[in-house]
Amino acid sequence: MSLLNFFEKGKGQPLVLIHGFCETSRMWDEFAEELSQDFRVICPDLPGCGDSPIEKHHISLEEVAVILEDWMEENAIQNPIVIGHSLGGYVTLALLELMGSKLKGVVLFHSTAFADDVDKKEMRNRTITFLKKNGVEKFVTSFVPPLFPESKREELSKEIDSAIQEAKRCSLEGLIAFSGAMRDRKERLDVLKTFSGPKLLIAGTEDGAVKIQSSRAQKDAFTNYVELEGVGHMGMVESKKETLEIVRDFAKSC
Repeated sequence: MSLLNFFEKGKGQPLVLIHGFCETSRMWDEFAEELSQDFRVICPDLPGCGDSPIEKHHISLEEVAVILEDWMEENAIQNPIVIGHSLGGYVTLALLELMGSKLKGVVLFHSTAFADDVDKKEMRNRTITFLKKNGVEKFVTSFVPPLFPESKREELSKEIDSAIQEAKRCSLEGLIAFSGAMRDRKERLDVLKTFSGPKLLIAGTEDGAVKIQSSRAQKDAFTNYVELEGVGHMGMVESKKETLEIVRDFAKSC
């Protein structure tokens, strides 16, 4: 039996919303509330995040996909549209490789089908070293603010503080394990291209974590592509109303 913690709202076509690194299912609270008017919205905590335990020090995205597939079977979540933010997008692609046409559609929110390059892999290694030395609180306090464009940080200070507090609910073991999983993940562009269902990529022109050049380089693998001008890595916070409507319209079109 799956040990994943999750919450759900609404009825109808299932939407599974998967959070990113240093996040929990609660990042989707407002999205879930709005989308539940039309859909069954289910938001899990990934292993080691929020209230979901993690049982190992190392985990692969493939293992996470198997955990999620079992969890969906246990909870009668069939033919879902899976929406993943950042790390959640990497998990979504691993799930797509595993389940294929059992998914109705996929949305990558500030994410990529490309693997880490050499520089990004080294950054993941530095993250692991920092976490082991300094712990969760010190890491997330420095990690979260740069996810937002510098020009918006004062305006969004309450949202950033809230994101930091939520990030502190991730375990040290979980953050270390997922840093390694992201570093070691493979490219899944072919998986994306092979999938014949609807596929949406939402990108931010000011995203410091997933550069806009990377998003543009893979846009042809998607049936739908949206660029958010002046938005960083947290479009669901920075442009809440716009991104909510984009996701709602896409899900209805599926």
